[in-house]
Amino acid sequence: MSGEHCVILGTIAPPDEGFLSAMLLAHTLKKEGADKVTALLPYLAYSRQDKDKLGESLGTAWIGALLKGSGIDRVLTVDVHSGRDKELFPIPLASLSTAILFAEVIQKHRLADATIVAPDNGAIGRCEAVKRAAGVPIGVTPYFEKERTAKGIIHHGSVGTVGARVVIVDDMIDTGGTLVAACEKLRAAGVQEIYILVTHGLFTGSSWLQLWSLGVRRIFCTDTVPLRSDIDAANVTVVSVVSLIRDSLSWPDKETGRMTARGK
Repeated sequence: MSGEHCVILGTIAPPDEGFLSAMLLAHTLKKEGADKVTALLPYLAYSRQDKDKLGESLGTAWIGALLKGSGIDRVLTVDVHSGRDKELFPIPLASLSTAILFAEVIQKHRLADATIVAPDNGAIGRCEAVKRAAGVPIGVTPYFEKERTAKGIIHHGSVGTVGARVVIVDDMIDTGGTLVAACEKLRAAGVQEIYILVTHGLFTGSSWLQLWSLGVRRIFCTDTVPLRSDIDAANVTVVSVVSLIRDSLSWPDKETGRMTARGK
């Protein structure tokens, strides 16, 4: 492996043993003479800890420092939480968009006539990317103003103009607080059918189960995180990211922007 560019397929999804294994492997590869090491981490945990708040961990920066210290030169992930994550990382961090995958879901399940909604303003870019990929007019994406309080997520104001069928696009479903609050507002606005497209399906706890009583017909998530064994596959559909990863094991040259370094 001396002089080679090596790619590690790992995870930072809980439990954290996988993260430790990836770092130890990277350290070993560099010790044995690898020229470059790329960490392919489909789900980048701690990426939501990207705000410098008093008394709270800046987890994204910490993760980046650990990866760099282990000999990793670059990180490739899927649908990173925000652009702030890239700013905090001390090494290049590339994020693959799931827009084309979700566009295929929209076409396959005949959802092109549904209103695509962002659960908060941070998801507007994802919604617009899905619209472009699906060939749907971009227009103005309806979204909610979101506030986190001690009691949970609160959405303010009107979502905008929506039809009877809605598709919500977001980067993840964890406890489901954001999506539950959004669906409550949508139901109050007269929406009858709701479909959810999320990249990372964590499904933590049980609060997200409220979605089924709020008009949600189906949740689509990718396989960046193993689906919990107790999830009912009749209501949750898993979309593979293999095609994204297969086509992206190259890195753009900083000057030309062309993909040049093929991973091994």
